[in-house]
Amino acid sequence: MVTEEIAAPVRARLAVTVAFVAHGLLGAAWVARIPQIKEHLGLGAGTMGVALLGAPVGVVAAVRFAGRIVHRWGSRATTIAAGAVGALSLVPLGLSWNLGSLICSLVLMGGSLGLMDVAMNAQGVAVERGYGRPLMSGLHGAYSIGTLLSALVGSAAAHAGVPVAVHLTIAAAVLVLLLLVGCRDLLDRSIDALPDPAAPALDGASGAPDGADSKRRGSAAARAARRPLIMLGVIGLCSFVGEGAMADWSAIYLRESLGTGPGAAGLGYAGCAIAMTAGRLAGDRVVARFGPVTVLRTGSLVAAAGLALGLLLAHPVAAVSGFTLFGLGVAVVAPVTFSAAGNVPGVPAAAGISRVTGVGYLGLLGGPPVIGFVAQGVGLAWALAVPAALAGLIVLLAPATATAER
Repeated sequence: MVTEEIAAPVRARLAVTVAFVAHGLLGAAWVARIPQIKEHLGLGAGTMGVALLGAPVGVVAAVRFAGRIVHRWGSRATTIAAGAVGALSLVPLGLSWNLGSLICSLVLMGGSLGLMDVAMNAQGVAVERGYGRPLMSGLHGAYSIGTLLSALVGSAAAHAGVPVAVHLTIAAAVLVLLLLVGCRDLLDRSIDALPDPAAPALDGASGAPDGADSKRRGSAAARAARRPLIMLGVIGLCSFVGEGAMADWSAIYLRESLGTGPGAAGLGYAGCAIAMTAGRLAGDRVVARFGPVTVLRTGSLVAAAGLALGLLLAHPVAAVSGFTLFGLGVAVVAPVTFSAAGNVPGVPAAAGISRVTGVGYLGLLGGPPVIGFVAQGVGLAWALAVPAALAGLIVLLAPATATAER
């Protein structure tokens, strides 16, 4: 019996880790094949840019309803079902025959990823509570490993001349199998209805709530939860703007503004991604020792100062170092923010996470275009200073993550 009590949370932690890895594998499965898809469909750069908006639009739309869906079906079922649908969306994506079919496939994949994101983070919060110590950073590190692994596999498939449709169909089958087998031990839906320890107490010996008092307390709890959720959403937005900017603009800055070669231009984002992965894998121990507020403040200062200095020096080595420090500094922002959102008193974990991700992903969707518009007016170097300034704003908002200490 004791052995079973110990094994259950271990299995749940393994299962939710598999979910995070699968999410990363799925999201990056097709990225290396974008040039072949673009060429096959005969799309120009502008038209392809419109198509690429499909996935983030699907994500933003889905997370708005994710809290209700998890409330209805449970985070376990939502994680597995959304992941499986997302994996299967790779098949029509690889078989796309025109712009419309490509956009529809990407919207479906993005929506599935958005639902899975909220549900698996709710599972992560529940597992973290069971362990009584930070785990979310490591889970997000597992996601980062998944994206890197998937990108490498996609690049190898492209180099070997494997047809896009064959590659993505095999990827879909493997991912569905991984989700069905690896996520079986996710916690059941009882965790989605667990009362929050800080929620208003029930009146009466029977535990039934007094009607008038319950409504007043519920209203007060909702008002009290609104402010920290807004602050957490802004923190997520500030971080995601920077992540999107590093992905979409770092190589262009190195190539066009600093004159590096095509191979060296990719080092900026590579450094950022590797540093972010390493920071997340080590983040739980750091957060457990120093607390989420201190870690977020320190990391955001490192991100802001490193990126700003790299841009000011205007040298390729300095710029790559700045992008790397930015990735390291913001590594734990998303996991700590999601953990805090899942622990806001009086708010179900999935509902809190969906509200915060809904705001945060607006930064991922809108950030890169905003950087482009700013760059047209003042130059790309000054435009990339925007993520540095937003990282500085996280320093001021970091106290909102104190709920993650519970």
